[in-house]
Amino acid sequence: MNLQEPDDALDRLASDVIAACIETHRLLGPGFVEAAYENALCVELALRSIPFRRQTRITLAYKGRPIGQHIIDVIVADRLVLELKAVEALAPIHALQVRSYLAATGLTLGLVVNFNTPVLLRGVRRVVRQTTDNRQDAKQKGTGDQTGSTQVT
Repeated sequence: MNLQEPDDALDRLASDVIAACIETHRLLGPGFVEAAYENALCVELALRSIPFRRQTRITLAYKGRPIGQHIIDVIVADRLVLELKAVEALAPIHALQVRSYLAATGLTLGLVVNFNTPVLLRGVRRVVRQTTDNRQDAKQKGTGDQTGSTQVT
């Protein structure tokens, strides 16, 4: 497996987004529903001139055929997946959700942000996409050449 470490620009973008999340949390505090944090964060991102798309639909495919759609909370600068939560505690499924989004979009980095915590940074998880290079196997089997997985930090 090869870890697709984000480039410096993407790391800076992620830091800027985390700073916007911290400011949103500082002003609102914990205890609201996810939609309130998403609305406030999008205002904060706009004030900081950070481009974003919210509630972005992605098509899910199985063996090259569309099987449905899912909605990503926020995609920042067409480079960073942002999954927002307002839950008692993050669970492993939340990182797996972002992992699926990264695989579906081909993006490298995602953040899970839980606003329902006294200290926001304790509610942030970084998810980095990994790829397995199966080109040798693909040549022998006549199948696809890369599959994705992720690392959560």
